[in-house]
Amino acid sequence: MSSNLDKIDKRILYRMAQDARNITASEIAEEMKVSPGTIRNRIKELERKGVIKGYHANIDYELVEKRLTNLFKSSSSVHNRELLADKALQVPGVINVRQIMTGEMDLHIKAVVEGTEDITRISKELTDLGIEIEDEDLIQGESFGPYHQFGPKDEKEKPFISFRKISDNVETADLTVDETAPAAGKSLKQINAQGLLDKDSLIATIEREDEAITPRGDTNIQPGDIVTILSTKGIKKETLQAFKEQD
Repeated sequence: MSSNLDKIDKRILYRMAQDARNITASEIAEEMKVSPGTIRNRIKELERKGVIKGYHANIDYELVEKRLTNLFKSSSSVHNRELLADKALQVPGVINVRQIMTGEMDLHIKAVVEGTEDITRISKELTDLGIEIEDEDLIQGESFGPYHQFGPKDEKEKPFISFRKISDNVETADLTVDETAPAAGKSLKQINAQGLLDKDSLIATIEREDEAITPRGDTNIQPGDIVTILSTKGIKKETLQAFKEQD
């Protein structure tokens, strides 16, 4: 099943494909001008949907006692390809099975071997499963990288607004306050008095340098704050404009 991803989801996938071990939610949040909590929630949702299937180490097995990586190319019938792929992954030494949609050699099975005896053993075990080996290759190396379409563009990116539907009537938006925004430097009391926030909306949370601030009447909104606006009748464009850069 296909998942519709927005700009935040795609950037999460891009950065995690680059370096999932070291990238932090705070770093992605700063880049996308949303809160770290938003990024953490998005990652959990991507995991739940199966878009992020897991996290794996990229291991160079040749540096581990000079082991080799062998690729078995095989044929299978369409109706049992997935079952055979699952069984092949249980063969000792097999570390990856790729199902190919087109062509005769529709199963590519990658295995780590110590030598020719290992290759012969794995080949026999795969054949016993009903997998017909058509060809073999020794893999010298592999390189991985993120999908560039999900990454930052060359031009300066505009701050992104993250919308979320809580229920049929309740909606939230996370956005970063721009330096020249009408609401910047004003207290919530002043913002309401000047009509910058419509009567059906309120500021639910404020995040400032990873510190969560409970909004009160005398709380000042500062440039760079990440505010969460909550509305019971849909967030209006005019309300968003109060926190965005003015030409």
